[in-house]
Amino acid sequence: MANRLEELNGRRHFDYVVVGCGGIGSGALYWLSRRAPGNVLGLERFNLYHENGGSQDVSRIIRLMYPAERYLRLTPDTFKTWETIEEESGMQLVYKSGGLIITERGVSDQILDEYEDSLKRHNMPYQRWDHKQLMEHYPQFTAGPGVKALFQKDAGIVDAALGNSLHVQLAQGRGAKVLDNCPVSRIVRRQDGLIEVGTPLANFTCKKLVITAGAWINNILSMIGCHVPVYITQENVTYFGTPHVKEFTADKFPSFVWHSPEHVTYALPVHRISGTKIGINSYSQVVTGDTRTWTPDPVRLQLAIDFCRKRVPKYLGPVIKTKTCLYDMTSDGDFLLDTCAKAGFHDVIVCCGSAHAYKFASLLGKILSEMAVDGVTKYDISEFRWDREGLTDPNFKTITEHSDTGRSKL
Repeated sequence: MANRLEELNGRRHFDYVVVGCGGIGSGALYWLSRRAPGNVLGLERFNLYHENGGSQDVSRIIRLMYPAERYLRLTPDTFKTWETIEEESGMQLVYKSGGLIITERGVSDQILDEYEDSLKRHNMPYQRWDHKQLMEHYPQFTAGPGVKALFQKDAGIVDAALGNSLHVQLAQGRGAKVLDNCPVSRIVRRQDGLIEVGTPLANFTCKKLVITAGAWINNILSMIGCHVPVYITQENVTYFGTPHVKEFTADKFPSFVWHSPEHVTYALPVHRISGTKIGINSYSQVVTGDTRTWTPDPVRLQLAIDFCRKRVPKYLGPVIKTKTCLYDMTSDGDFLLDTCAKAGFHDVIVCCGSAHAYKFASLLGKILSEMAVDGVTKYDISEFRWDREGLTDPNFKTITEHSDTGRSKL
C-alpha cells in the first residue's frame, strides 16, 4: 500500500477527484488538469486501460451526422477537442474515412430523412445516394434497388484505446495523479463541507467530485442516495481477417451504419488490428458490470456473417476475434450530465454516456471540467439533466431497441 501511495507524498486532498478513468473519465482528467494543474486525482477500480467496460478497443465511429438536435449541435466541437489532444501529443486519433448512414426503402426511410433534415438545418455538407451511386463510390457494397444512403465526408473513426491513454498521459504531465486498482467504497460529506472519498488505499478529500463510472455508475451514486435508471447489456464486436485488406483501409472505405427492419449494423474500416470490424446492436443480454459473462453470443456473430455475405462480401475472412463489451444505457437512451444537487451534493457531477458517447469523450471531459471549475458549461446540455421524463417517470417505458436518436455505440 505504501508503494502505491508514495507518489502522492502523503497528500490526501485534491480540489478535483474523478471516479472512473475510462473514455469520459480520462477526458475529464485531462481537461481538469488544464484548469487545475497538479490538483486532480483519478481513481480507477481496475487496471488503467482495462477492457471490462465500454470505452476500450482500437476504433469507434465518429461523425457529424446525428438526427437529434441535442447531439448534432455538439458534434463540431467534438472534433475540435480531439484535435487539441492530437496537437498536444503529436499523435493522430481521428481518421476521416467518410461515413455512411444506409437505409432500405419502405422500412427505414424516416431515419434517413431525419438525418438529412438535421444536416440541412446546420448547413453541413453531405451527399444523398441511391443504390447505384453507393456502389459507384464504394463497389465493395452489394446494394439492391431499395437501398439509399447519406454520405458525410468528415466522419470516420477515432482511436479509443489511444485516446484514453493520451488523456491520462497528458494529464499526468500537468501533475494529475491516478490510482488504478483503487475502487471507491464510501462517499460522505465532512463537517468542513468537503467531500470525503473512501478507498482501500486511503481516504481522500475534494471540493468537487466527478463520477464517470460507466456500468458501475449506480454502485457509486448509491453512496450519496442517488440512482439513475440504467440498464447494462453485453454486446459483441467481431474482427474478420479479410484477404482484401487494401480495399477496406480508411482511405478506401468508410465507416457505416446500416438500418434494416431487424437490426442496426455498424462497421468500420481496418485500423491497427488488420481486420475489418463489425457489430450488431442487440440490447438483449442484460447483465451488470460484475456479472457479465465475457462469452460472445454466437447468434449475433452469425448475423454479422450473414449480413456481410449479403451486403459487403469481401469484408469477410476468418474470425480474428470476437469480443464483448458493455453498453450502459439510461432508460431513454440519452446522456446524463448533471450535478447530484437533488441528493444534497451540488458538488458531485455525474455523466452517463448511454453507450454512444465515445466519439464525444473528450468534449464531455471538457464539459465536466467546466461544470466542476466554473459551476456552469458554455455548451447546451439542458436536455441531458436529471429532470426529464425518461429519468423521473417510474412508468417510462425503457427503450430497449435502437431508434437512432443517437442511441447507439457508434
